[in-house]
Amino acid sequence: MNTINKLIIGCCLLVFSSQAQGAVNMPAFSLPAAVDGSVVTSENYKGKAMLITFFATWCPPCLQEIPTLKELHAQFHQQGFVVVALSVDEGGSGAVARLVRQASINYPVLMADRTTTHNFGDVVAIPTSFLVNRDGQVVKKYPGFVSRGHLERDIESVL
Repeated sequence: MNTINKLIIGCCLLVFSSQAQGAVNMPAFSLPAAVDGSVVTSENYKGKAMLITFFATWCPPCLQEIPTLKELHAQFHQQGFVVVALSVDEGGSGAVARLVRQASINYPVLMADRTTTHNFGDVVAIPTSFLVNRDGQVVKKYPGFVSRGHLERDIESVL
């Protein structure tokens, strides 16, 4: 068997094994809101389906996702869904709060800390998002930009 075939088989095994593991509980968090500093905890969202998205104000794909995230939050909010953005900006909340106001972001935006990024699996690339079902289990991870259609289908599956 040549090297390319071994790599293909290895990748397929990795995909199947990661799908077989199933959902894991979402890590708990307690973080300050970017706009007013009020502390928001994961308990605030108990029983809701969520899209947790790690982003930064200086990340072009993150900024590109904002209109879609606003639309999805508005579209599914009445059905018990919420987008929660976790900023990894290290310069404080000022730039993040400005972005929230300028972009008229309609979902909670919190300031992530190292513990939270670690607890979500050492988030190192942004945007990275996690779909959480109503039972508080992470059912899907999205590394990188994700299309609206893909997110919409997945959100509908957890509502």
